[in-house]
Amino acid sequence: MAVFRSGLLVLTTPLASLAPRLAPILTSAARLVNDTLYVHLQPGMSLEGPAQPQSTPVQATFEVLDFITHLYTGADVHRHLDVRILLTNIRTKSTFLPPLPTSVQNLAHPPEVVLTDFQTVDGSQYNPVKEQLVRYATSCYSCCPRLASVLLYPDYGTGEVPVEPLDVPLPSTIRPASPVARSPKQPVRGYYRGAVGGTFDRLHNAHKVLLSVACVLAQEQLVVGVADKDLLKSKLLPELLQPYTERVEHLSEFLVDVKPSLTFDVIPLLDPYGPAGSDPSLEFLVVSEETYRGGMAVNRFRLENDLEELALYQIQLLKDLRHMENEEDKVSSSSFRQRMLGNLLQPPYERPELPPSLYVIGLTGISGSGKSSIAQRLKGLGAFIIDSDHLGHRAYAPGGPAYQPVVKAFGTDILHKDGTINRKVLGSRVFGNKKQLKILTDIMWPIIAKLAREEMDRAVTEGKRVCVIDAAMLLEAGWQNLVHEVWTVVIPETEAVRRIVERDGLSDAAAQSRLQSQMSGQQLVEQSHVVLSTLWEPHITQRQVEKAWALLQKRLPKTHQALN
Repeated sequence: MAVFRSGLLVLTTPLASLAPRLAPILTSAARLVNDTLYVHLQPGMSLEGPAQPQSTPVQATFEVLDFITHLYTGADVHRHLDVRILLTNIRTKSTFLPPLPTSVQNLAHPPEVVLTDFQTVDGSQYNPVKEQLVRYATSCYSCCPRLASVLLYPDYGTGEVPVEPLDVPLPSTIRPASPVARSPKQPVRGYYRGAVGGTFDRLHNAHKVLLSVACVLAQEQLVVGVADKDLLKSKLLPELLQPYTERVEHLSEFLVDVKPSLTFDVIPLLDPYGPAGSDPSLEFLVVSEETYRGGMAVNRFRLENDLEELALYQIQLLKDLRHMENEEDKVSSSSFRQRMLGNLLQPPYERPELPPSLYVIGLTGISGSGKSSIAQRLKGLGAFIIDSDHLGHRAYAPGGPAYQPVVKAFGTDILHKDGTINRKVLGSRVFGNKKQLKILTDIMWPIIAKLAREEMDRAVTEGKRVCVIDAAMLLEAGWQNLVHEVWTVVIPETEAVRRIVERDGLSDAAAQSRLQSQMSGQQLVEQSHVVLSTLWEPHITQRQVEKAWALLQKRLPKTHQALN
């Protein structure tokens, strides 16, 4: 069976009958399409008549909005699919609607195959129907020249679902601000301009519901606020957030695909109100259950500034049925970022100058991140650990390779009575003094690197195939040229401060000052191959480390695997 990168799914069954068989339809489509799946709703359309079917407007009702939510919820099972419900023919009840476009709509990923749930009389792949399907698809959208066509029925079957429309409507997922009860068949009102906001990190199906409802409601312009800067600080694992420009790029492509007739104003959201709090031309705001109170605050702010309230449309959260114990039970970007922990984020370095039978990991992280505990967990899994702090102690010791150069540079007053270097005195001499610190690091870092190379040779002698250099200053010292991969341990700065205060007896200010003298977690992650976090319970950390270790074994060169 051929598999296509992109496809167009044309749904012709009335929505009430379609909803209960949607899961098997999506499963059938997911077997044929492995990347982008566009969905076009045209309930009631026949592909068996002699005349070529035409795209006709679909009245935007709350039933349609609920179905859109239902479809994106069902599609979340197929996480390899980027599902996009096309909204051009879904029309709100309004007097200012432009006519349906007569030209073909361009899509970012032209479909290579068109699929449909349409049922032929005998359930066969009836060629005239498939030809009609191709003609219909190409009259609406830009498709690949050799467009394949597939009738999904009877692959998705009918045995478990009723053929007749159900009396029970889909669960209500969209709530307008009006306290008046809404019915499924109630038309949705259209507005000239509205707004929606969010972080939109790794655009997922819950985002798509929020954006799709906003696109259906808006007829001319949609303002989309994308959280940036200070609004990102409270996010879980902010170091793994996509850059603003990347989030905007993915968001813009999706919006233009689903409703190109709208003007989209995508702007950075730098405060909780954003343009929704100050733009007099806006008429509605789409929020989630979580951000509804924020929407109410926006309206209070508008009233205080003599602006009309916005109509609020609240979207229920999408449940994530496959969430892990430390993840949220909703579909969320936070969970997606957690699932990145332990994964390889960029290709490893090629290091032909390192011992050929040894694969070297550089483990780093801000002070208090739990880096050393991760090192011990890796040791338990079979890694050879090189502790750069211990190497530093060896280098400072009388007779060590750094002893005479350091005493010569900083004087004998840094020595204890027994002749050993007083590291506290030395530390106070260089702390906050960039010139003095550089003198010290110019001495120490090359010596520690040389000692680390000697430890690598010892690891080879002991038959180890993975070596971990535990070093807080790994990147600052330029030791990434000693490793194949950089692994970084991250935690929120507030948690790091708490741990440093508890562990070292420092004041909050002193702990904060220590962190400010180091590279930030964000800077470390930008140069990392694998990211881990000790923010959760120890067994969660252990699970992360075991995942990272198992994935590492799969990508170890054969020369290293042969030693196992």
